[in-house]
Amino acid sequence: MALLDYENHMFLDAFHDDGLLITARSIGETETEWCLCTGVAAMDQTQSKCNNVLRGLGVERVFLNFLKLYCDPSNLVLVLNTSIIDEDYFLEELIALDVDHLPKQITNEYNANDRQSVYLEGGVLFITSRILVMDLLTEKLPTHLVAGILVYKAHRIIDSCQEAFILRLYRQKNKTGFIKAFSDQPQCFSSGLCHLERVMKNLFVKKLYLWPRFHVEVNACMEKHKPEVIELGIPMNDSMTAIQTSILDIMNAVVKEIKQCNRSLEMDELTVENAIGKKSLEQIIRLQLDPIWYQLGSKTKQLIGDLKLLRTLLYYLTQYDCVTFYNFLQTLRSNEKTLVHNSGWLFMDSADSLFMNAKQRVYGSKKNKKMKVEKGDKTNNSDSVSEELCLEENPKWKTLSEVLKEIEKENCDDVTGLGPGRVLIMANDERTCSLIRDYIIEGAASLLNKLVKKSNLFDDSGPQQKKERGPGLNRKKRKIETEEEKNSDTITLTQIARRYQTDNDKSNQEVKNETTEASVSSDKFYSVVTSPFTIIQAIQTKDPYSLRKTLKEIQPRYVILYDAEIQLVRQLETFRASHPGTPLRVYFLVYSGSTEEQRYLTSLRKEMEVFEHLIQEKSTLVIPEDIDDRADTVTESSLITNAESSRRAGGQETQQIKQKILVDLREFRSELPSLIHKRGIDIEPITLEVGDYILTPDMCVERKSVSDLIGSLNSGRLYNQCTSMCRYYAKPVLLIEFDPRKSFALQSKTSLGGEISFQNTSSKLTLLTLHFPKLRILWCPSPHATAELFQQLKMGKEQPDSAVAMTITGDEDSEKALSEKYTYGTYDFVIKLPGINSKNYWMIMNKVKNLAELISLSSEELSQLLGNANNGKALWEFLHQKEQQSKQTSAAASKESTSYRTKRKVKK
Repeated sequence: MALLDYENHMFLDAFHDDGLLITARSIGETETEWCLCTGVAAMDQTQSKCNNVLRGLGVERVFLNFLKLYCDPSNLVLVLNTSIIDEDYFLEELIALDVDHLPKQITNEYNANDRQSVYLEGGVLFITSRILVMDLLTEKLPTHLVAGILVYKAHRIIDSCQEAFILRLYRQKNKTGFIKAFSDQPQCFSSGLCHLERVMKNLFVKKLYLWPRFHVEVNACMEKHKPEVIELGIPMNDSMTAIQTSILDIMNAVVKEIKQCNRSLEMDELTVENAIGKKSLEQIIRLQLDPIWYQLGSKTKQLIGDLKLLRTLLYYLTQYDCVTFYNFLQTLRSNEKTLVHNSGWLFMDSADSLFMNAKQRVYGSKKNKKMKVEKGDKTNNSDSVSEELCLEENPKWKTLSEVLKEIEKENCDDVTGLGPGRVLIMANDERTCSLIRDYIIEGAASLLNKLVKKSNLFDDSGPQQKKERGPGLNRKKRKIETEEEKNSDTITLTQIARRYQTDNDKSNQEVKNETTEASVSSDKFYSVVTSPFTIIQAIQTKDPYSLRKTLKEIQPRYVILYDAEIQLVRQLETFRASHPGTPLRVYFLVYSGSTEEQRYLTSLRKEMEVFEHLIQEKSTLVIPEDIDDRADTVTESSLITNAESSRRAGGQETQQIKQKILVDLREFRSELPSLIHKRGIDIEPITLEVGDYILTPDMCVERKSVSDLIGSLNSGRLYNQCTSMCRYYAKPVLLIEFDPRKSFALQSKTSLGGEISFQNTSSKLTLLTLHFPKLRILWCPSPHATAELFQQLKMGKEQPDSAVAMTITGDEDSEKALSEKYTYGTYDFVIKLPGINSKNYWMIMNKVKNLAELISLSSEELSQLLGNANNGKALWEFLHQKEQQSKQTSAAASKESTSYRTKRKVKK
């Protein structure tokens, strides 16, 4: 795969010096991407429909060439932060490039021995972070043989993630290997204080390479091979303009109300422009209000929910047809729950205008109907229902039809001499693609009538407008469909990716044969066999590389961007530059003066501002020259004094021991082990049956999140876990972690009562503490606080022994066998005796009948029974301590009596 000129410079920069390469961003930041970059959990996962990370200036092409370069057994290169979809895409491309030694995907299917063999074979390895952490900590991976690490999606590397942990472990043991990081999400580095600097320190790189679209080399390459772009500004009709104005007025009123109710919010970001942007305003507000969310009133929460709903209305207005939009509005008005829990916008004058204009788009105005009757204009449709409608065609549909006719005429004339060219239509989501497909096949009138029949606008008695009695009287409940849900007209991609053809048309049959030769997979597109051959591609798909694959397979000559997305233009610019001999025309459809156009212009402005910010930050960036050496820097507090060491020179010199914590293997899914290691504490991964973390020989910690705590209390699992911890460890600890940026409550205030109830979570937690008096409960606001707390709890304590910890089993079978043969009281008594531990208590309980027999055994017999002389001596001394004290007291008394009698004889 030949790289473009600017891509070659990207490759050479990153090849010669380790660094972070950031290119122009991909598709507008989704909720999931933005939350991952800022370290905030997604508030509403339904916002992010899919992993729609379309590429911008081709960072994946540069990354692919690095993979090709290192696909050799003489190199051992690790690849981090790639998903299964990423890996499959890169493997497909490398296979197409005839690469001999393809990268291997290391998953749970490989055991430890197999992985060691694979490491020694060399080459490029896609490996999961959890497996790599284990192998680095247990030294199963020969770190000195690793040539370097390639980091994909570097914007996700934060302090607490597994990848940062891996890079720190790698740099501690290998100072010469390379680290190269790649990202096409520049907006993620501009959020937070010194976020870019922190990410680069986590990556252990000192160089920063910025490649925006306005870069001189990028601009020169694109101008040399730029496609023909025709931007079509489509004016909205009067009803759509009025609807948009009404929605914006309502949004403005809602934003003002939120400001009045919450004076502590950052007012600069609370604008209507941000409300219609890519990064939703309700997300920004939730980010600020989450720490006090439980203190907010219901009005503020409802206002935020209404803001989200109004954004959906704006999206529906420009994206879908008049029937779908009006049906959604009617669903809101007829839903009793929406009316009761509404913040009041439904009763504004703007809301009345909104409903009135949406209704006119479907039924028409009285003035238009009167003019129609006077002219004697009647529809030819025999359907009585449709005769009463005046369905308004989507303006974009008309423009799309005109563009397709223009392309068809140009193909017939064959001006280029290359034969008929294929057409690719890019729309935002699958539902829009389905509507476009049906419009091209059936026409606007037929499609709208079909949507009316499948909607809730009509029933057996006729149009719904004849039955309207006001919003409060219609009690029929309907489901409010969101932007992600599909109505009954929408079907899956596989079902609708069919080839349409005229029965006895030879030309269409030839096009069908051409479609078969194209061999485009049916799960990626909507195809319509017309003249010209047209493919409809959804922007938001599960495969982030779907557009690149489609462009490569069908080689379109015409591309129609039904939805305005700047990143699609970037992708097409790269495609055109990579195929200089193939003409490409791009039609850019956008509503003039609409929120859609505003979002597009805002994304352009914000991207430029982001790169300007990064360029300025690069000029003042402070990265230590010895950043590689800082990987093994240990804080002073991580070294503890060995209490058993001898002091020298009046205590001026003491022997210091490195702290160590035993961590269960399952805990490496969390970020806590990485933060513990960052504080200079060694981590030893083992399989623990009891507890999650062993801090000292007698301190065990079971970590729970709030949701895990509630679930474990309800299932009774936490009771069993606490039983095992209290039985085997002197200091059992229940650690409960929560996010300080989010509010939580174990239960609502209304459910709290004066008495203990098994129905309440708080009551269950209270009963747990009463039943286990020595159980300690710690509440930590974050994993960072937990790591600091662990460090403090270990100060001056002995280090745990992994061999002893692994012998402690708290499984149900052993607990059941123990309860059947012995009572818990007997076990608890024996395990607390000196010299008795989890490894030798069975010898006492199985071979000694009772306490009298145990006392009768000599010190030598106890030592032989326990397998250790020190343990046997400790137990014997404890059992006979009172007897020895009695003998000593009797001897002392006898001696004193003899001395007294001797003195009396002397006096006599």
